[in-house]
Amino acid sequence: MRPAFSVVFLTTLCGAGQGLLIALFGIEWLMRLHPQWMASLHVPQPFYVFGAGLALTLGVLGLVASVFHLGHPERAWRAIAMWRTSWLSRECLALPVFLATTFLYGVAHWMNAPWSLAAGGIAALASISLFVCTAMIYACLRFLQEWATPLTLANFVLLGCASGFTMATACAAWFAPVIVPALGLVASLLTVAGCVSRVATLARNERLHPRSTLQSATGIQASKVRQISRGFTASAFNLREFFHGQSDAVMRRVKWGFIAGVFVVPLALLVVVLQGLQPLSATLLIAACVVQYAGLVAERWFFFAQARHPQNLYYQRAA
Repeated sequence: MRPAFSVVFLTTLCGAGQGLLIALFGIEWLMRLHPQWMASLHVPQPFYVFGAGLALTLGVLGLVASVFHLGHPERAWRAIAMWRTSWLSRECLALPVFLATTFLYGVAHWMNAPWSLAAGGIAALASISLFVCTAMIYACLRFLQEWATPLTLANFVLLGCASGFTMATACAAWFAPVIVPALGLVASLLTVAGCVSRVATLARNERLHPRSTLQSATGIQASKVRQISRGFTASAFNLREFFHGQSDAVMRRVKWGFIAGVFVVPLALLVVVLQGLQPLSATLLIAACVVQYAGLVAERWFFFAQARHPQNLYYQRAA
């Protein structure tokens, strides 16, 4: 498939914002659950306000990016019409709910309101719902074998939470250094879990074989069928949207690049921070966020490019 960068940025930006919001709610919930922690570990309100604002900003940027994927943006409202059967329509409903509840959560902490935990719980549920809706858009497509697996949902959730918790750790380095070790440990564990899940997906996809054959795609039952023409004299939708146009060497470089960017480098930086280099913590954590997000962009590009549409059996190569 040809990756659309608008969708790449939509899923990675929103995913990081969703993970960050879950991290904020998790911290507040644990603090309320254990009052003795609240007394010994001071987490100021600006930490929650800034974190919620950052999560909201990431979500809005993702929403803006999605507009560039629409052929007719003025008809975007129609996307919600099929919410009973379409995961895409459900995503279009879940995203504004996530943004609204995240904004409400930030306002609650800005006002120091007693209902901030309830607002955070609703926002966390909206975040989880958005993860499910976004991942199921791809996991429900049975004809794309690379996506049709529960690992797709696991990857979206784990990678989004890993990047979100890394951002939460970076925010804590500025506003609440006392919780950096705990947050950094959780971010490290999520990064490792995401790595295991993503590598398992790569291994699975390497073993896949097309369910169709060139004979079944063309309807020609001869034992040997060879394509000598791509079927078009000019560019066409089928040739543009279902071929990523990159060589195997490029695909390999992107794969190893995102493994290093999403997992190896951020994990190494988190480990260094957890070892106690306090003067450099904030700088290293910001670097981990930047590298991890760049890796996520490459990972999501690879996710789309690796999917082999069955129509490609008919057209073979676009070149």
